[in-house]
Amino acid sequence: MDTAHAARPAPVSLGESFKYWLRLGFISFGGPAGQISMMHQELVEKRRWISEHRYLHALNYCMLLPGPEATQLAIYISWLMHGVKGGISAGVLFFLPGFLLLALLAGLYLAWGEVPLVQGIFYGIRPAVVAVVLFAAWRIGSRALKNEVLWGMAALAFIGIFVFDIGFPWIVLAAALLGALGGKLMPAKFKGGGGHGASHKQFGPALIDDDTPTPAHARFSWGKLAATTAVFVLIWLAAMAAIKGVPDLYHMGEFFTKAAFLTIGGAYAVLPYVYQGGVEHYGWLTGPQMMDGLALGETTPGPLIMVVTWVGYLGGVAKEMFGNPLAAGFAGATVATFFTFLPSFFFILAGGPLVEATRGEIRFTAPLTGITAAVVGVILNLAVFFAWHTFWPQGTADAPFAGSFDWFPVIVAVAAFIALWKYKADIMKVIGVCALLGLAYSFFR
Repeated sequence: MDTAHAARPAPVSLGESFKYWLRLGFISFGGPAGQISMMHQELVEKRRWISEHRYLHALNYCMLLPGPEATQLAIYISWLMHGVKGGISAGVLFFLPGFLLLALLAGLYLAWGEVPLVQGIFYGIRPAVVAVVLFAAWRIGSRALKNEVLWGMAALAFIGIFVFDIGFPWIVLAAALLGALGGKLMPAKFKGGGGHGASHKQFGPALIDDDTPTPAHARFSWGKLAATTAVFVLIWLAAMAAIKGVPDLYHMGEFFTKAAFLTIGGAYAVLPYVYQGGVEHYGWLTGPQMMDGLALGETTPGPLIMVVTWVGYLGGVAKEMFGNPLAAGFAGATVATFFTFLPSFFFILAGGPLVEATRGEIRFTAPLTGITAAVVGVILNLAVFFAWHTFWPQGTADAPFAGSFDWFPVIVAVAAFIALWKYKADIMKVIGVCALLGLAYSFFR
């Protein structure tokens, strides 16, 4: 062990941690895997604010929760160090830069989206999004579908949502019930394989080490759990009451609250639900606009679920909630983001003490294994929807293959998928190259 790592680091103030979380909010590119890796390198290896074992223990819990696991991990670590103030500051700073940037981009998009230069860029970006979503389905499926039963559940989920148009929440519920039943009848088929197992790496003494006693604010009690739950319920009720006078905002509050509890399996798992609600049910935006938002969400800092900011902004403007489009867009973006992330703070601040009390290895349960399998089929359905909008741009729900078939996006999508799958290319670089290809092609066609 390096002698520089032999001594325990000096205590970290709330102000010092605030600076770190603010910086992370601006550089947290690369999706959840990149963000989790970034925090590990900085907080476990370099700064040694938390030990490897405690870090992985927190991560295992966050991976079982609905919601963005990297954001929740940041909340958990900062809450463990500095209590409720630390947890709230870390969580808000983690997504605030992405929120402001996506809201700004949404406004510019609505103002300049019809300019030929911008249209050319997005013409190349959309097939890249098809490849990205298809790659997400492959990546999750190759890890989660370990046997024929789980493959069958994924296929049933795809058929249910694609052929019979069954709502995403019902598919999640059915998958959970099948998983629970399968866990009893065929436990070997539903063994949880997710999460991050224990590690024996050592980087020197940490501020929160393996043997560091749980701080007073993180100790579990049923009274504290009940009080924290009551506070969050009151916050939610007050927020809903505040927007009740604007029906469209109220619908957003209800919808994104449900979406927040359905993000088991990461942001890609809930995107089909957001698509169903935002595009098909409420008409807040169109399918191509959803794809453009997803592409920008991939290339901006913060969790990918920040695409809800884009959906909320465009929805606010589309529904003309106020006389001013800027005010309407920002109101929609704020409501969508607030109600999406509020449960993440609840899960950590309410459930964290219980996790600290158990301090055991957390594994996926059989219902969650079933949900993960179904999520693969649902994400594949999303890729099909995006491909349809991209390859048959004049198609409609009644005439899906109306108009001419556009061959150029197919070539771009195939090339992008190969780059992601075979050559492990960075998603941001793939989207950037595809944008340039689309711009160049638009000048020559």
